[in-house]
Amino acid sequence: MNVKETLRLAAIPKPLLEWYDRSRRILPWREEPTPYHVWVSEIMLQQTRVEAVKPYYDRFMAALPDIRSLAEAEEEQLLKLWEGLGYYNRVRNLQKAAIQIQSEYAGKMPGDYEELLKLKGIGSYTAGAIASIAFGIPRPAVDGNVLRVISRVRKDERLITEQKVKAAVEEDLLEIIPRDRPGDFNQAMMEIGACVCIPNGAPHCEECPLSGICLAHEDGVETDFPRKAVKKPRSIEEKTVLVLRDENRAAIHKRPTKGLLAGMYEFPMLEGYRTADEITAFLAGNGIHALRISPLGDAKHIFSHKEWHMKGYMIRVDELSHGAPGDASREWLFVEPAETEEKYPIPSAFAAYTAALSIRLGKEKYQEEDK
Repeated sequence: MNVKETLRLAAIPKPLLEWYDRSRRILPWREEPTPYHVWVSEIMLQQTRVEAVKPYYDRFMAALPDIRSLAEAEEEQLLKLWEGLGYYNRVRNLQKAAIQIQSEYAGKMPGDYEELLKLKGIGSYTAGAIASIAFGIPRPAVDGNVLRVISRVRKDERLITEQKVKAAVEEDLLEIIPRDRPGDFNQAMMEIGACVCIPNGAPHCEECPLSGICLAHEDGVETDFPRKAVKKPRSIEEKTVLVLRDENRAAIHKRPTKGLLAGMYEFPMLEGYRTADEITAFLAGNGIHALRISPLGDAKHIFSHKEWHMKGYMIRVDELSHGAPGDASREWLFVEPAETEEKYPIPSAFAAYTAALSIRLGKEKYQEEDK
């Protein structure tokens, strides 16, 4: 970093913190920033908007108020608490780290940046956030919001998707992070990136305390930054979703313990798009007689590396029962839809079809309960 860049970055903390003191949002994890609260909130906030996280955070803390309870929780309880947030490895790693803390740190979150990095699922960003916010240690927390702000301020031509660029920004910010308010500085950087220097559409430069030192704003090229590598196209998988029910119960299936959506529950699915005749034949081969098959429409769910394009069918049967040994139906569970309120975590990939059974998932359920 040359002298001009150093001076430009050094001009950030004062106006940024003055803006933050006036404009900071009131968030539950900020009101009581214990190491556990900061940790859980930061993991939840990865790839997820603040407003979406709030109800999940409150319920997670009510159910698992400390590191010990998190370490001892059953997997299905964890997945149910996380249902709808997506990226379910986050909560699995959260528990693995809690178990580490119990066994290696006497149940207390380590107050050292390097020790935090040893915990499962914690990288430099999360370690920096916990260290600075909960322990007052001057370490930067650099996420996509922060990279975007710094990229625009410096009109930086480097690709922010490269790890070496993130590492360089962390080193640069380490030089200018206020020693007396490291946590507030990091939260202010995240806040301005999320609310002012936004990723999609034109940033709100008229509200930005950094507009006077921002090179991209000076040249009117804010939306040209940050630079990113072209993403590879996602693969597309076609699926047929079977919403099977009799008078009282519906069929669900537990996914494998490893891989995409591991350990979650889903409706029975067939690869590819299937016709009603093909579905009828499949069910008959599994000892189930379809009384009526009605289309539920098409749906799409986007994962980071693939897309599911789905066609769904509501299938009414006289009675759900398991077929002969070896049949696919032997692995299905027959449950009353109301049971899924407390058990059987179902990913939001199936949100388009759970409504057919009046099953509420994640955020939808929380919003109803809060009315």
